[in-house]
Amino acid sequence: MRYITEINKNGNIAVDDNILVKDVLASAGSHILDSFAPLFSAEAVERLEKSGYTISGKANVGEFGLDLLGETSYYGIDTENGNLKNAAASLVSSGDVEAALCVDLNGAPRRAAAAEDIIFIKPTYSTVSRYGVIACACSGEQIGVMAKNAKKAAEILSVIAGHDDKDGTSDLKEAYDYSLNDTVKGKKVCIIKELVEDASDEVKKSVADYKQKLIDLGATVEEISFKNLDAAMSAWQILLSAETCNNLSKFDGVKYGYRTPNFKNIDDIYVNTRTEGMGFLAKATILYGSDALSKGRYEICYDKAMRIRRVITEEIKKIFENYDIILTAAASSKQFESYDLKDSFNKVFEESKYTVLASLSGCPAVVTNGVQLMADSFKDNTLLSIANATWEV
Repeated sequence: MRYITEINKNGNIAVDDNILVKDVLASAGSHILDSFAPLFSAEAVERLEKSGYTISGKANVGEFGLDLLGETSYYGIDTENGNLKNAAASLVSSGDVEAALCVDLNGAPRRAAAAEDIIFIKPTYSTVSRYGVIACACSGEQIGVMAKNAKKAAEILSVIAGHDDKDGTSDLKEAYDYSLNDTVKGKKVCIIKELVEDASDEVKKSVADYKQKLIDLGATVEEISFKNLDAAMSAWQILLSAETCNNLSKFDGVKYGYRTPNFKNIDDIYVNTRTEGMGFLAKATILYGSDALSKGRYEICYDKAMRIRRVITEEIKKIFENYDIILTAAASSKQFESYDLKDSFNKVFEESKYTVLASLSGCPAVVTNGVQLMADSFKDNTLLSIANATWEV
């Protein structure tokens, strides 16, 4: 299933179903938001429509965007030869739309873009308003752009980026430079070996091929090590789960969305609605987050995770003192087979290894040619320029 709701057959932009469009059903892939239609559109959607773009429809997503490629959606997911297919990526890859707005919460759009060999940019945190996103982990999630090439991604990003008073985390700059004029020649690139060595042979070849493209265009490429990767993964899992626990607590069957028919009192409404309305991964994430925030656990879990986040971010900043770009795999594999969703919590945690650094630090990341590039904050134009320069090389 690509579209949860088709809005305009002639539309040129798809929107993930965890981004609000006024008066259009929004489910975020969850049964608990059944029949919910918002009274307003997300800021990014409004900016696109004011600029003359048309929303084609709401693309199916995994429940609250927590999974690998959308496999936990209550409404089902497409597969091809037994492999999972992401809705927005399929729409862009097939040419049904020019681009898609996707929420990068835990790397799903980056994996999807790598699988379909298209472009996705997760911009610097705070540059695109999150107003109108069905929130999970506010400190890491970011609206990004999926497109067939860097020019289109830059075009769409230039429309939706800029300060928004309605988003308390929004950067104050009104507009950003997403030109494609930066050159590859002279750039210093590093490959984090831990984010390549355990990937599939196909992914390793993509990284090796892309490394050669960069060298051919005049860049220097070196290999480095990132020793604190395991700590980064654990810290992000705690922060993501804790924030998700907090944000999803408002879905209780009282105000809107699904309400269980099986209740005798208010406690039954809360418990049964959430039990029946949410899938395994959402429940597991909430429980994990609840434990991290509980009395006696807050300081050793959540507070420590925040401290680790600062250390990891500083370590990444030090890398960018010596290198312009980080090159890594975007995922362990270009294809993911269908699996027992009771394994989803562990599978998503393991796969977050490849996407966690950008999620944790807020740095921009671009997926192109099946690989992932990262740059320092507000260097999005450098990433897009390199993606553009290497696209047809």
